[in-house]
Amino acid sequence: MKKLTIEEISQTLVNQVEADEEFIQTLKKDERKGVQRILERWEKQQEKEQQLHKKYIEMTSFERSLRTQGFQYIAGIDEAGRGPLAGPVVAAAVILPEDFYLPGIDDSKKLNEQKRDEYFEKITTEALAFGVGIIDAAEIDRINILEAAKKAMLSAIIQLRPNPDYLLIDAVKLDVPYPYEALIKGDARSATIAAASIIAKVTRDRMMIEIDREYPQYNFASNMGYGTAEHLEALKRYGATPYHRKTFAPVKQYL
Repeated sequence: MKKLTIEEISQTLVNQVEADEEFIQTLKKDERKGVQRILERWEKQQEKEQQLHKKYIEMTSFERSLRTQGFQYIAGIDEAGRGPLAGPVVAAAVILPEDFYLPGIDDSKKLNEQKRDEYFEKITTEALAFGVGIIDAAEIDRINILEAAKKAMLSAIIQLRPNPDYLLIDAVKLDVPYPYEALIKGDARSATIAAASIIAKVTRDRMMIEIDREYPQYNFASNMGYGTAEHLEALKRYGATPYHRKTFAPVKQYL
């Protein structure tokens, strides 16, 4: 049998969906250093994919358990933007199909911007339903941030069609006509909540980028409204914008 070139071996491994054990064993006996480097990289990639698959299975345990109880439309709910000094609080609710698969999904804060955008497109394209609730700074000041976050969540939930029959919510208790479970750190424990987390954060970040165009001196596109040293300095110098939360302590002193 003709000996494959290193490039041919690399392409063969890239195109393999499942490992051909006989081929792998042949490569292990190949004395060429280039072949061994390719094989080592491939084995590391396989290990990484297995770990991501295992974690994804763990993150769907709540959903799988609920489906065995007869629930079909399980919605995950999460919010983004409770801590910043400026901008809205945004919540998302999402119902994923049973066969949805996205290894690597996690709490949106643990993902880089490129991954969040990539996952946002897959989630919003393949979801059975999703909704987004947005509460602006003026309303946050009027009812407080916790109530605003809950209001945003409720707004997102009522947009869902089909209606959910069970809710998995990140750490917040809501007055809703559906059975639900509030999971502490739910965005790292449930794939459905993690999906909602990604929708909420990407939506909010894009809004802050738009607000940045209106008020570039605060650099909202970078700090997303959080109280960075640069943001606080801009507050001190220019005062508060209509997007600032005026009941938040660091903003109050610059009114």
